[in-house]
Amino acid sequence: MVAFKEEFPYLRCDSGQLFEFNQQWLRAAITRAADQAGYPSWWLTDHITESIAFYLRLRNDEPVVPFAQLSQTVRYVLKVIGYKEIIPYFSPAPPPISFSLLDVAQAAGAGYELAFFDGLEKRIGTLIDTGTDTLQLCGLHACVKHLRGAKMWTRACDTLSEEVVCFVREKLASNPRLQHLRCSLR
Repeated sequence: MVAFKEEFPYLRCDSGQLFEFNQQWLRAAITRAADQAGYPSWWLTDHITESIAFYLRLRNDEPVVPFAQLSQTVRYVLKVIGYKEIIPYFSPAPPPISFSLLDVAQAAGAGYELAFFDGLEKRIGTLIDTGTDTLQLCGLHACVKHLRGAKMWTRACDTLSEEVVCFVREKLASNPRLQHLRCSLR
């Protein structure tokens, strides 16, 4: 993957998975840490988030930054500004992973539901090593219409949509390493 000039570098977690930097994710991690340290609605959260984002923009000569290095940078900033009591609580999970169900369906081909479910299972299986706690599955509606070869939504589409949702729930619930994962289907 290539990070373009004026953009953020990608973050790499220990497993090698690459993530796009997301300011809302970082803001949430800092807010959580500050709340746990006894600073609810901490007034410096936005400033620190913007400072880290600016720092990452300056590093556009490096297309990938290790996730641990970003965490270390946030801890350093907290220490320098005099809020080292927040540091022990700052332990962000890797950013949310998002992937398109339509992409999985297109790779399987129209009408090939078994290939779709096999591909989806493999994509979910790769999440184990990422350490993320949030999964966003996008394009359920378009995916189902593609698999059914339907131009309009039908009852058969409703049935398949429910099957996809149940399949994802089952895969996440059956693997102890994925049970903590927050998942959304759109």
